[in-house]
Amino acid sequence: MKIVERPYAEADRRALLEAGVHPVLARVYAARRIRSALELKYDAASLISPKFLKSVGDAARLLADALQARKRMLIVADYDADGATACAVGLRALRMFGATVDYLVPDRFKLGYGLSPELVELAAQRSPDLLITVDNGIASVEGVARANRLGIATLITDHHLPGEKLPDAACIVNPNQPGCEFPSKALAGVGVMFYVMLALRAELRGRGHFGEKEPNLGALTDLVALGTVADVVPLDANNRNLVTQGLKRLRAERGQPGIAALLRAAGRRIAEASSFDLGFIAGPRLNAAGRLADMSLGIECLIADDEARAANLAQQLDRLNSERRGIEAAMLERALEIVGRIEPASHSVFFDAGWHQGVVGIVASRLKDRMNRPVICFARAEEADRPVLRGSGRSIPGLHLRDCLDLVSKRAPGLIARFGGHAMAAGLSIAETDLERFGERFEAAVDELLPAEARLRTVETDGALAHAHCTLEVARMLEGEIWGQGFPQPVFCDTFSVESQRVVGERHLKLRLVKDGRRYEAMRFGALEPLPHSIRAAYRLAVNEFNGLRSVQLNVEHFE
Repeated sequence: MKIVERPYAEADRRALLEAGVHPVLARVYAARRIRSALELKYDAASLISPKFLKSVGDAARLLADALQARKRMLIVADYDADGATACAVGLRALRMFGATVDYLVPDRFKLGYGLSPELVELAAQRSPDLLITVDNGIASVEGVARANRLGIATLITDHHLPGEKLPDAACIVNPNQPGCEFPSKALAGVGVMFYVMLALRAELRGRGHFGEKEPNLGALTDLVALGTVADVVPLDANNRNLVTQGLKRLRAERGQPGIAALLRAAGRRIAEASSFDLGFIAGPRLNAAGRLADMSLGIECLIADDEARAANLAQQLDRLNSERRGIEAAMLERALEIVGRIEPASHSVFFDAGWHQGVVGIVASRLKDRMNRPVICFARAEEADRPVLRGSGRSIPGLHLRDCLDLVSKRAPGLIARFGGHAMAAGLSIAETDLERFGERFEAAVDELLPAEARLRTVETDGALAHAHCTLEVARMLEGEIWGQGFPQPVFCDTFSVESQRVVGERHLKLRLVKDGRRYEAMRFGALEPLPHSIRAAYRLAVNEFNGLRSVQLNVEHFE
């Protein structure tokens, strides 16, 4: 483990300081290539215009025509937080506009991901005139073909990378499709759907559809914020702006009852909602429905207007999340047993017959963090009534996971039944008899594509933190900013003496650290390894709350 400091341009730090940015934030932002305080000015008017999204105007006209002809629309959602929030945005907006719209979520344990022909057959039983995919569909060539044969039009809204062939849909809106000039390729599925609804509102406005009162789509930005953070897409300037708008609504307690209920179920304060709350509190509880049960439970929570109903659904999701954590802990323990019997530096593919397919992605993420190597975990599943192994993978900076799977697929045609995803996360299906061959092919591709420098386990930090800034006020200020993928929460580093350490809660170390004669209360969560007398620590400045009192503490994440 090597702790390094992020470089930054001193001119950028000074420019931010002179603009009135707090000294700690000035250095942190300069290290994230923010050059001017204007880049931190987030408002709705600064969002990229929908007009840059390829075919968004066609999508708006398609939806407006269907709406005004009173045609039946059916949203085909995905079973993660991004898909659920995108579905909720579509349902709420279209119903505001007066559409007849419902939704359908595939059973991940039977139908798998995306608009498959089998899912189209299921959707057809509801007699829709138009299918609208959210957070899926860009790879659903066969599913769209089946819908076309049944006389059902399809609008695809997605953000995943396309394959070599695009579906023959009535319209596709995806910032990552060929020929799309939208400046931000990092939109989540919920962001794409939000932009489509903005374009639809403009189209309906031009048709005089609303009369005097026009629906406020800003009321949906907390859903956009939740899906964007939970899907771990890069938080570029446009995504940070979207998240900021959503958090403003939440903190003003004008958000969706379902999101507020999810946070309350975890004991969080709505008025102090942060990007951490979206990514690590609300997101996992929402995802638990898709992992263990049916994401319809999560969607119903997000579209509930009655606070009592939202609270009841949130409690159910909270219980599912507790169950998910128990399953995950058992699976991770088993995975670490497997890792202990192999040479981890050359192993990336794991399978156990008892693993739960809804949780393999989380286990892959935990193993990836421990091994500093891309990891795919498989569980048994069924697709179209055939037994398969369904895998979920997580990658590290330096290796684009979907591109790696694409390379394997091209070199071994037929080995991978289906796959899709992003740079850092992907899913796939293979035959169980092909597990060993896939492992060999995938690990060879990883060895070929992963740069040598990416193999070194390094922790990037924002340097030392002066004692004057180790305060509750600074900790709360940092918690209130927007952090996430590609725009990481600050981590500082300093050299300390370890004055005392003891185990608390059976899984954590409570520490007292000393630097320059000053004592600091600290925690090392989820680790029991005793620390040496002197350490160079990478830590976050955090707020500790105990018996209603708040204090500042250092959360030690890594040490040399």
